Parts: sequence; structure tokens; C-alpha cells
Amino acid sequence: MKIVRYSSPDGAAWGVLDDGVVRTAEGTPFVDLRPGGQVVGRLDEVPLLAPVTPRTVLCVGRNYRSHAAEFGNPVPEEPLLFLKPPAAVVGPGADVVYPALSQRVDPEAELVLVIGRTARNVAAADAWAVIGGYTCGNDVTARDIQRSDGQWTRGKGFDTFCPIGPWVDTEFDPTDVGVSCTVDGERRQDGRTKDLIFPIPYLIEYITRFTTLEPGDVILSGTPEGVRAVEPGNTITVEVEGLGALTNPVVAEV
Repeated sequence: MKIVRYSSPDGAAWGVLDDGVVRTAEGTPFVDLRPGGQVVGRLDEVPLLAPVTPRTVLCVGRNYRSHAAEFGNPVPEEPLLFLKPPAAVVGPGADVVYPALSQRVDPEAELVLVIGRTARNVAAADAWAVIGGYTCGNDVTARDIQRSDGQWTRGKGFDTFCPIGPWVDTEFDPTDVGVSCTVDGERRQDGRTKDLIFPIPYLIEYITRFTTLEPGDVILSGTPEGVRAVEPGNTITVEVEGLGALTNPVVAEV
């Protein structure tokens, strides 16, 4: 099932994408959500929002050897984790705002894990059971600020710096799929999830040993090599093979 959130006259609403058509949904996501009887519209007619509103946005740095190498960084011995503020989350089609404080902004294409049930001290063998689905994500980074600060909160935490979407696929198999980024149609990143240094079950066990994850929380699993800067006026598309594509324009801060 593909779960979406969309803007309706009454505010944000849950829906289900079925054969290119968005339908209303009944029930609770990751618990008993099911398609309703009403058609909202064709996918290209419905204003989609970020498919979840996470309380926690956890990200994994340098989880592809090739990406660590391209910036001259060592491969971490344990997952290198950081947080983005929930205010950074935006949905498909939303503007990524290039901050006036930065001189270099990079997109980073990632597979996103969406938590489907409360998770604490989850063994790797049980990890798949707490994942509610998967979506695409973009770990936008003000690279110059990340480097100058010496830690990553500000460089990766600007408003709009975490596009996710366009939907959550609850039946997706993420074990060996392509993760790519194109900018104005030019392919820049192209990796595969089988090359993750720390695979998904390991990440779930490692993370839930120190923090509780709740339904709708997200984990950005890492980005492959090929990271390059964007400028206002560019359009970024993050695609996960077989899952979907997330497109966002870049605009200058006003």
C-alpha cells in the first residue's frame, strides 16, 4: 500500500495511492489504514505533502564507502548519527530554500525508513517488524557551514533541508535498489542499498538501544557518492528504484 498525505480544504488528510489515483483513507497509518470510498483525484491533480510528520528525524552519515572517500573521510567504525529538526521536513514539490548564510548547498539522495510502531531495544533480527514503510529523502546540506562549525546541526538543519516523499510504500523491498540524484536532468549520484556499510537491521538495533522511535519517525539511511553543489533555479530529483521520485526546486532565501 502507498500512503500519502495531501492538502484538502479541511487541512492535511491521509490518502492511499491506487493505480495513479488518490483515494481517501480510513483508520490510522501503520495500524489499520485502508482505502476509503472517495476518489480525491489523479496523482498529478492532488497537492501532496510530506507523507509523515516525524517527531524524530535521524540521519546516518557516511554510510557508503564511496561517499566517505569522495570527501577524504574515514569509513566510520560505528554508525555516524545526527539529527535534523522536524521543521526541516517538507514534501514533494516544496521549495528548498538556499540560505543567505551559505555559499555551498548540496543535495544528498537517500532511502528513508519510516517507523511503523514504537521501537526501543529492537534486535536486528526483529528490525523489519518495526518499519512501517519506505520513502525517498534528500539530506540537503550547507556544506561550508557543516565544515566551519565542526558539527552538523546548523549545516544540515535549515528549514526545508529535509524533503521526503512522495509517499510511504508499506510493501517495498529495500535490500538492493538504486538510489540516485539528478539535478536539472543530469545524473549525479547513483548507488545501491546493498552497498550500505551498516545495513538496515543493524541501524534499527543500534539506534533503538539509545532512543525510542515512534510511528512516523524517519531514518535517512545514507547517501552514495557524486555529491555536488546546486544553485537557486536548479531542480533536484531524488529517486529510489521501484519506490518513487521526489522533486524539489531550489530557490534563494528572500
